[in-house]
Amino acid sequence: MSNKLEGFVKDNKREFEVKGPSDQLWERISAELDKKKQPKRTIKLYQWMSIAAMLVISVGIYFTYNYKQANNRQIEVADISSEFGKKEVRFVNQIEEKKDSLAVYASANPDLYKRFTEDLKNLDEEYNRLKNQLPNSPNQLWVVKAMVKNREMQLQVLKQQLIMINQVNQYKKESTI
Repeated sequence: MSNKLEGFVKDNKREFEVKGPSDQLWERISAELDKKKQPKRTIKLYQWMSIAAMLVISVGIYFTYNYKQANNRQIEVADISSEFGKKEVRFVNQIEEKKDSLAVYASANPDLYKRFTEDLKNLDEEYNRLKNQLPNSPNQLWVVKAMVKNREMQLQVLKQQLIMINQVNQYKKESTI
């Protein structure tokens, strides 16, 4: 069999040399060469580091924003104790009522009114100081109690001031009679 093959090759040697590969084969090879291979996209180390840095920055901004939002929220008395919240609302309403009554007497006794408002201003500043301490206080209930006590003191001061003004007015009436 190998003799037959050798004989065939010897007999057709010229055809092999002249013809070469067929045109169809060259067309297929050419077509394969023309096809551009899509290079694999690989992410380089610096790209991974950029992605990680953006992620860290995004997470940092998110948590910073949420932390600031949580700290900007004021804690109210009712958030700590509903009982003290109700008391504070009652005191605030009475305080506003008494302040309105006191303002009526302001034109008759401006000096006295000025002293009275300074006392209330001091108590109100103390209340605001306590309110600012409330979110960071380890014992928030104690601060709430102090805030409600402050409101109660404001109400008592206003009541005493109104009593004093009524006494002054009563004295003025009696002295003019």
